[in-house]
Amino acid sequence: MSEDDGGFERVRETLDGHPIRSLLGYARPYWVRLTVGVLTSFGTRFARLVPPIVVATAIDRVVLESGEPGLLANVGLVPAGEITGEAARVALLERLVVIAVLAYLLRSVTRFGSRYLLQSTAQKVQRDLRNDTYDHLQHLSMDFFVSHQTGGMMSILNSDINRLEQFLNTEFRQLIRVVATVGGISIVLWTYSPKLTLIALAPVPVIGLASGLFLSWIEPRYKSIRETVARLNTRLENNLGGTAVIKTFNRHAFERERVADQSRTYHDEKVAALRIRRAFFASLRLTTGVVFVLVLYVGGTDIILGTVGALSAGAFALFFLYLRRLYSPMRRVGKSANKYQLAKSSAERVFGLLGKEPTVTEPADPYDPDRVAGDVAFENVTFAYGGRDPVIRNVSLDVPTGTTVGLAGATGAGKSTLLKLLPRFHDVNGGSVRVDDVDVREYSLRALRSEIAVVEQNPYLFSGTVAENIAYGDRAVLEAEWSADGGTETAWGAGRNGEDGDEAGRNGEGRDGAGRDGGPRDESGTDGGLDDRSVDGARDRIVEAAKAAEAHEFIRDLPEGYDTRVGERGVKLSGGQRQRLAIARALLNDPSVIVFDEATSDVDTETEELIQESLDRLIEDRTAFVIAHRLSTIRSADRIVIMDEGRIVESGTHEGLLDGGGEYASLWRAQVDSTPDTRVTGTE
Repeated sequence: MSEDDGGFERVRETLDGHPIRSLLGYARPYWVRLTVGVLTSFGTRFARLVPPIVVATAIDRVVLESGEPGLLANVGLVPAGEITGEAARVALLERLVVIAVLAYLLRSVTRFGSRYLLQSTAQKVQRDLRNDTYDHLQHLSMDFFVSHQTGGMMSILNSDINRLEQFLNTEFRQLIRVVATVGGISIVLWTYSPKLTLIALAPVPVIGLASGLFLSWIEPRYKSIRETVARLNTRLENNLGGTAVIKTFNRHAFERERVADQSRTYHDEKVAALRIRRAFFASLRLTTGVVFVLVLYVGGTDIILGTVGALSAGAFALFFLYLRRLYSPMRRVGKSANKYQLAKSSAERVFGLLGKEPTVTEPADPYDPDRVAGDVAFENVTFAYGGRDPVIRNVSLDVPTGTTVGLAGATGAGKSTLLKLLPRFHDVNGGSVRVDDVDVREYSLRALRSEIAVVEQNPYLFSGTVAENIAYGDRAVLEAEWSADGGTETAWGAGRNGEDGDEAGRNGEGRDGAGRDGGPRDESGTDGGLDDRSVDGARDRIVEAAKAAEAHEFIRDLPEGYDTRVGERGVKLSGGQRQRLAIARALLNDPSVIVFDEATSDVDTETEELIQESLDRLIEDRTAFVIAHRLSTIRSADRIVIMDEGRIVESGTHEGLLDGGGEYASLWRAQVDSTPDTRVTGTE
């Protein structure tokens, strides 16, 4: 899948520096615990070297009574002289036992410390990286989400970041293991036999060269595999989300084949990589096996022939104890190279995404008013998506504060796109959009968007309770509601299901204080109308908003009232119910400007009448834009605008446009003919 089709193939183009270096930069704030973890890890590896030396010393000096002093004697841990007699041998054995016990104790303590510190650091890096990536995604402009698939984003946030955590958690410790084990064993073996040590270390450069070649071969394969996983995730997400459509058209076999095709591609790529990877690791084992046999033959021959410098029996056993430990991390280098390449591929996607900049940004010193009056002006606005043909062409429209503007026109006329420019979901290509005579590009995005509420044709609801979804319109209310849903036991009282909601709020008069008609908002841009952000006050405001949106009655009939969970994307509710909750959410935000994009398209006639009555009352002191397919929805608007192919072709009042006999009149007559409805014809 190309990036133009929603993939992330070109996301690496925005990388700044090496991705693994960027990953390690996230560990820098935890350098103290990381340093201690590294030191204790080295301590663990060195402690593991002691027991084989103890065994070698016991064989030579306790069992065979050899005169070889050994390494422990050279460093002063055991007597260097000849050991004779049972008592001396037992005493030496007891000292060796103490040394072994201390080594195992040190290993246990340092192993706990190193694993805890390094693994917890990896978890912290994972947490920080996921938080930063998610936050960065949230601040990218809408054009990014239009051109990229959600499945690909989820793949980055989950599997890619998890892989980086596993790399830091496992492979960083493996690197320490290789350095400490190979270095420590090499030093110890060199003191016993430089010749055999050189034989034992001969595979090291071979393994290094082979690992480098393996990395260069496997890198493009893993990049391709990551893209294949993203495509597969996207296909699965689309199909699971579109289950109803698949069932309706009975396309199970077709979708099964599409999923199977992408699964087959993923399988083939993985098997191809697996084949070479397994062959690579097998060759490493063969190489180390050859060296093991060489050490056995050369060392054994020297002992048999009594060659000068031949190993003692204990030292010979020590060599083979160490060879097993030496080659295990050396063979692990190949696996680490494999994991490194996987992590590098994931890091490229993560940090490539972090390198993407939003196309809609604030100025250095943004305009941040306490309140917006709601005067809106579109001045010669032109806009096109991604360099394509313009969908908005030289549109000019002045909307004074408190005016209700209805927009109508054929599908694709540019109505929704025009209003998306108001909260700066996209920036104009030409002209300007002004709010209170200030270009929206000069505003703080938080300040601008906190004053503009949008109710879309297909509103999105979060997988939570009814109350939480309405509360999303106000941060203070949302935090109080979320806290309550998280387990805080509170008594909602009569207001819990809205039986005794405040009458002033019920009648649209409860916007005093920090509401519509007065006081400043809090620093988050939300209303400050909650006394101490109390849960009871939060629920009261939720109920008031629901009543204003004509949602209270159906909410009260739900199994758990306002605490009923709506399911993923609100799937447990009807389309009309979802829209009424979205309207309530927008009203709770107490905005200066409201945009209704076909907001009553999925409700029945009776419900639309109820919503329309509430909207007429609630928008009387706000600037409102109402996009409607049913012209009856906007007949009472202060101004009606007809758009066609990105241009305004007519503008005026309902009566004036009917008298003009233009496009609006034609649309009106068509709806009158097809819908004998009192709201359309105007008859009583």
